[in-house]
Amino acid sequence: MVKLSVVVPFYNVRTYAPETLRSLQANTRADFEFLLVDDCSSDGTGEILDRAERELPGARVIRHERNGGLATARNTGLDAATGTYITYLDGDDWVVPGYFERLLAAAEELDVDFVRTDHVQFTGKSRAVHRVPVGRRSTVLNPRDAILPADRSTSVDYAYAWAGIYHRRLVDRGLLHFTDGLRTAEDRPWIWRLHREAESFAAVSLHGVFYRRGVTSSLTQIGDVRQLDFIRAFDQVVAETAADRDADLLLPKAVRTYCAVMAHHLGSIERFEPPVARKLRSLSAAALKRIPAPLLTETLDSMDSARAGRLRRVRRRPVAQRGPEAAA
Repeated sequence: MVKLSVVVPFYNVRTYAPETLRSLQANTRADFEFLLVDDCSSDGTGEILDRAERELPGARVIRHERNGGLATARNTGLDAATGTYITYLDGDDWVVPGYFERLLAAAEELDVDFVRTDHVQFTGKSRAVHRVPVGRRSTVLNPRDAILPADRSTSVDYAYAWAGIYHRRLVDRGLLHFTDGLRTAEDRPWIWRLHREAESFAAVSLHGVFYRRGVTSSLTQIGDVRQLDFIRAFDQVVAETAADRDADLLLPKAVRTYCAVMAHHLGSIERFEPPVARKLRSLSAAALKRIPAPLLTETLDSMDSARAGRLRRVRRRPVAQRGPEAAA
């Protein structure tokens, strides 16, 4: 029986894939499997994965015939996974030796739907520990209780799928798949759904995942139209939260986070190509008009003047009557 499935999407990460795969080699166990999803790489990453499939115990390579993006690649791996527990790793990140065994032991001891972990962010030689914004550690908690307050960073803002481990029963309940086709912010609807609908979770103080920042091929570094998928992602968060039984309590948090991310992108609009910058402004204006006006006004009044000013200027832009699909 496979105890743990590790889903690892790869797309044009030839420079970093060997380090990622070496870290998996230091985490093998007879009841672990590694689903290596090649999202139609064109830089030689596929050949590296072919070699890993022969040399890495428990490895299986799954190939996409066309590039589908991170959310779709994760879903492909998830559909192929057979383990009792599932975790993720990105193809340009890595984990310390023995990390997955410790992570699995924590999940089995706590017996919760999912466990969230800290991680180490690294850029060049710089290292910084980032912690799950949950105060009580190694304690069984109600996921809904970790969504609020609206004006502070909470567990739904720590959306990294690879910073945790998830029981198969979440797959059976339809809670672990990502929104197909999202190119960025794919973790946001996913983490909100987990916290609204799962029954139990815990946070533990493990620092075994190393998250690489500053990769030039990463969407966080590229100002192209794929970055605008955050609009679709947060439209989904807001729509699903509005339908929740506790919408009155939870929706202000969803809207505030949406506005904060939108203000961030508008504040660095110069990194986008001119046509994409224009589309960002128009899609943002349309998105703000979809939010209930009293709630949006309350949210903007609670934000700092710089971010609120950016959003108010965009809010005043005339837009055509278009639905959320305009961000596609």
